[in-house]
Amino acid sequence: MTDPIKHFASRVTAHEMNRREFIGRSMAAGLTLAAATSLYGKAAMAQEPKRGGHLKLGLQGGSSTDVIDPAKSSSQFTFAMNRNWGDTLVESHPTSGLAVPSLAESWEPNADASVWTFKIRKGVEFHDGSELTIDDVVKTLNRHTDEKSESGALGVLGSIKGIENKGGDLVLTLSEGNADLPLLLSDYHLVIQPGGGYDNPNAGIGTGPFKIDNFEAGVRATFVKNENDWRTDRGFVDSVEM
Repeated sequence: MTDPIKHFASRVTAHEMNRREFIGRSMAAGLTLAAATSLYGKAAMAQEPKRGGHLKLGLQGGSSTDVIDPAKSSSQFTFAMNRNWGDTLVESHPTSGLAVPSLAESWEPNADASVWTFKIRKGVEFHDGSELTIDDVVKTLNRHTDEKSESGALGVLGSIKGIENKGGDLVLTLSEGNADLPLLLSDYHLVIQPGGGYDNPNAGIGTGPFKIDNFEAGVRATFVKNENDWRTDRGFVDSVEM
């Protein structure tokens, strides 16, 4: 299989290319119709993940000083842990690197990209059963811009001078225009927490695909599936151990 055709197949598996486009491009690259059709079927089947079971991961970087508070995440281990139990407003696409929606379902800048308006997704539940609100988002970002929180995202948010709830939308005002602001909000420290995490930042209550079951700093973290996850394209296993 040639490199271009391998690339086309990987795009099918990542839901980035439909059947017509794949077969057309593969035939242009030298495959017969039968071969292209067969290969498309194999790539499409790879889209469907197996469900259930226990996922066990071995990661470097864990430390006895680790905490659950995402503001203080500083290692590969805590980064991965946060991604299991929490969500950020925006994610970066794994191949293109572009900003894609998460808890923020859309966003719009003003003319010079100095004011951004984010639509926050409705109907999302935290692990404790409470519903995600715009105020949770505002308070989370406020906490990470407070030097007392010792947040690793403090520098990332340094250009933000206003964080407001305007009519149910998140409005961020910057000291100067920045077309990359949505990507900045994908920073792994910026996990949205109930009440912004002010009451108990180490509670590990988020909107992610798994709930924290047990955490031993420098040893392991275990998780169970979040049955009320707002997304259907993740959380395929029943439990995780890191």
